Amino acid sequence: MAQSAVARERLFALRETIAKLEGKPVPALAAAESEALAERDCDRKNADDAPRLPLGMAVIDDALEGGLPLDGLTEVRTGQLRNAGAGSGFVLALAAMLQRQDEDDQRGPLPVLWIADTVASIEAGRPYAVGLRDFGLNPGLFLHATPRKLEDALWLAETAIASGVFPAIILEVRGNPKPFGLTESRRLNLRAKSSGRPLFLLRQGGEEEASSAVFRFLAEPAPAEARPMPDGSMLGGSIGNPIFRLTLEKSRNPAPLSILLEWNPHDRRFFPVRQPADTRFPGERTAHSGAAFPASPDRPDIQEEVGPLLAFARSS
Repeated sequence: MAQSAVARERLFALRETIAKLEGKPVPALAAAESEALAERDCDRKNADDAPRLPLGMAVIDDALEGGLPLDGLTEVRTGQLRNAGAGSGFVLALAAMLQRQDEDDQRGPLPVLWIADTVASIEAGRPYAVGLRDFGLNPGLFLHATPRKLEDALWLAETAIASGVFPAIILEVRGNPKPFGLTESRRLNLRAKSSGRPLFLLRQGGEEEASSAVFRFLAEPAPAEARPMPDGSMLGGSIGNPIFRLTLEKSRNPAPLSILLEWNPHDRRFFPVRQPADTRFPGERTAHSGAAFPASPDRPDIQEEVGPLLAFARSS
């Protein structure tokens, strides 16, 4: 059924191309009918049998209806390019979880494919082999491709999904390019459904836009906690596991869901993190804070409220 939906999608896309060449209005009904047919074919499948990737926490897994779909498109975006590390880290953590599943199923780990647009690679950088190993991935089973044009990257992503070889494919784009819109995302989503493989769209420094992705996350960095010691104490001044602030922007929930997740590369799983009382980064906080000045009894007017004081340590 899914394969026939892909064939119908190609037919509708061909009709749109012919209409453009003839100077006629693009038949929007064809795109709507294509999407309706694809959703109808997907609804015929039993929802309980649909492959999912649970993140291990009830609050987020319930919102994801059991987990991320392993036969569809999931989008992860960062609002600013300086947060590219958070978006990349989150999708790499998902890829590591999929590799762990392959090892547990005794099928052997399969390679992960990262397809990056040239502009995205220049701006956000490329994955580092040593960092991948420390993050929980196998560098020997990680492939990285940087096509010169975005159109080539889309073709490579669609071909790689159709092969069914890769347990996870990551497509990284910069911002909201015109060659990649709703029609292209719909085609990739249909291809992922027909092959039964997940596709993670990583949009670096992009805005929200219409997409056929089942779920969309906004990934942001969060302050890491201190590194725990074997006796249970915390090592002061150290940096522990990375923490992501995720906002579920697109789902069936009526309101966005925001949560803090800690990634443990040794166990290759996420752990929940409590929302800190002070959400500022350590560099933005004062070293010592004290109470405000007491009110003056001799002044005729009311004293204005004073902010927290900074107490400097004695030099001698």
